[in-house]
Amino acid sequence: MQPINIAMVCDFFHPNVGGVENHIYMLSENLIRRGHQVVVITHSHPPDRVGIRWLLPALKIYYIPFPTIASSATLPNYFTFLPYFRTIILRENIQLIHGHASLSSLAQEAILHAHHMGVRTVFTDHSLFGFDDAASILTNKLLEAALRNVDAVICVSHTGRENTVLRGHLYPEAAYVIPNALVANQFKPSTEPISSHTVTIVVLSRLAYRKGIDLLVATAPRICAMFPNVRFVIGGDGPKMIDLLQMREKHLLQDRIVLLGPVRHSDARKVLTQGSIFMNTSLTEAFGIAILEAACAGLYVVSTRVGGVPEILPSDMISFANPDEDDVFRAMSEAIRIVQAGQHNPHKAHQRIRGLYDWSEIADRVEKVYSNVLETRPYDFWTRMRRTLDLGRFAGVIFAIILIVDCLFFLVLEWFMPACDLDTVQKRWNQERFVQHPDFDKHSLGANCRARYQYEAPDIGNANAITEKTTFLTSRDPPMKTL
Repeated sequence: MQPINIAMVCDFFHPNVGGVENHIYMLSENLIRRGHQVVVITHSHPPDRVGIRWLLPALKIYYIPFPTIASSATLPNYFTFLPYFRTIILRENIQLIHGHASLSSLAQEAILHAHHMGVRTVFTDHSLFGFDDAASILTNKLLEAALRNVDAVICVSHTGRENTVLRGHLYPEAAYVIPNALVANQFKPSTEPISSHTVTIVVLSRLAYRKGIDLLVATAPRICAMFPNVRFVIGGDGPKMIDLLQMREKHLLQDRIVLLGPVRHSDARKVLTQGSIFMNTSLTEAFGIAILEAACAGLYVVSTRVGGVPEILPSDMISFANPDEDDVFRAMSEAIRIVQAGQHNPHKAHQRIRGLYDWSEIADRVEKVYSNVLETRPYDFWTRMRRTLDLGRFAGVIFAIILIVDCLFFLVLEWFMPACDLDTVQKRWNQERFVQHPDFDKHSLGANCRARYQYEAPDIGNANAITEKTTFLTSRDPPMKTL
């Protein structure tokens, strides 16, 4: 595939750390290595994370000055974003927009605006949603409107694909399945032998209802009572922390249940390698990257059979349970006996995961989706209007009005700020030297959060060339200085 210019658009990105944030960063890094030029468009993080920043190896991030309403998501507005978006797309000569996450307003708005400039669109859905509550109904209608004219959809599991096709009323052939991946070198098993007398169960999760923390609260005392040599190490924070504290106090398990609180992604391996079993009690999960990281670190996994979790690991590396207290207790008892009998080899598990999930392979599969999209004909305006009206008697009219007003606003911007008056950004480095740099493979979002360096970097695409401070997040001096 010929190199193209790509814009990743999402509300969720660094400095926040999570599954979606890490997915965007690692996918962008590997696409850059393949010769593509990638930028990320996201919202600002007060007080100073606004404007243009860079992350290693050469990822440019536009932090748009939009406030968030909840959970790092911005309020849908459809029009305020257009002037920023149009300027970035034209200056960077973007050919394809890749939006991420159903709850990202910026991603949905980018898909709406992109067609005005002939830019093709791809969307990746990372989550599962229901159909019967008010929040899901509203979210699903917004997603359906956004995906009505998208060129392709990527889901992280087959279960997620079925969910997205139903929620967005999509043709199944327009949805692809490409899983998450991980950097296996960051999750190597411990070289020190784990004590055979004590079995440590590790839980790393956001402590919220949808993560099944109520099941953990119910089963942990029973497991401790049945197996005197078992202890828990629980990392994470959230509204269910108080329930865990109350459970530990009630059953006098302060010496056997350790609550670590919030754990940075860069410290995840240190926590995982303390144990031999990883416990996941989620009530819904599209993929479950934490399960993959735990298995790569050599832990045997016990998980509820929900969402896309059964698609992640081979059957001999995981035990499943229904999301109820008795079955979770049964599965945990089975896992403890497997580990105590020495039937699980951490280093062999690590090697298997290394061969199954690799970001270079994921980038190759995403490239094929991009290639298929670029080979198809885009929707014209009247086709987009007809497909938008098909949303329904009321929703169709509302979103058709939004589309028309958006087109008129775009024409005003074309008159007020003509594209010919905008300076384009030029690529000024040698791609072969860039890819071959010895530090290229050593960076990931977790590793890049260790220290900060200030680097003076002019925006070479701006005629006024205002020198700005660009924050690099890395554990060593940025290699871009030597390229």
